[in-house]
Amino acid sequence: MTAAVEDEAEPRRQVGVLPFQLGSDGENRILLVTSRESRRWVIPKGWPMKGRKPFEAAAREAYEEAGLRGDVGKRPLGYYFYQKRLKNLDAVLCQVKVFPLEVRKQLKNFPEVHQRELRWFTPAEAAEAVSEPGLAAIIRAACRQVKPTDA
Repeated sequence: MTAAVEDEAEPRRQVGVLPFQLGSDGENRILLVTSRESRRWVIPKGWPMKGRKPFEAAAREAYEEAGLRGDVGKRPLGYYFYQKRLKNLDAVLCQVKVFPLEVRKQLKNFPEVHQRELRWFTPAEAAEAVSEPGLAAIIRAACRQVKPTDA
């Protein structure tokens, strides 16, 4: 069975964060989560939320999907596209606006704790682990320019 791709002129918009923190070696680490359905490595992301600015909604997704609290940047690092599979097996094109999130705290309990795996990666490992070339490019570029407290 093949999935149909919805024919839309505009991609659906999502917001996400690139969670990072300084490792003990002085290098940035990136936190990735697994998607609930395909179990591939992704960043915390989701749909915009009414009444919240895009960076605020992205920070909320980081809490819900990974238990992260921290300083979220108000300016996006960039955008990437991917095909989101819907429950009816259709797929829609999504454009994700990615904001930096300097992680200050990682909670043990959060809404999706039993639905996802979380792992800290070096930037190079994170760029290799994700499936979307646009997201990999954002990770590579961001880790050259984002330093702690820049968020």
